Amino acid sequence: MYEKSTEKGSVWVTMKRSSLKNKAQLQKMEKKGKEVEYRCLVRASDGKKSISTSVSLKEYLKFQASYATVLKAHMHALKKRERKDRKKAAEAEKVPENAPKKQKKTSSKKSSGSKS
Repeated sequence: MYEKSTEKGSVWVTMKRSSLKNKAQLQKMEKKGKEVEYRCLVRASDGKKSISTSVSLKEYLKFQASYATVLKAHMHALKKRERKDRKKAAEAEKVPENAPKKQKKTSSKKSSGSKS
């Protein structure tokens, strides 16, 4: 999927915890005191075709390592992030100061010149 979508397109990958059993079976297992083995459900889709797999806890670390290798191999197809020019962004954030400033009131205290 990653190779097919190098020029144009996207691949969506979702991972979630799953027991692969329905709620009734889970409740029966809990009443009997049995442990429920959860698995990782991995789904990938490119919009037209989708694939899925289930990974056990024992195989999960190995799966993550190999999936990371695949991702690193296909990172070259990503688009560069468009960044705004820092100066333009700073100017846009400034608020124009059109309001007139208030003048400070001056208070005059008269002091007596003679001391008694």
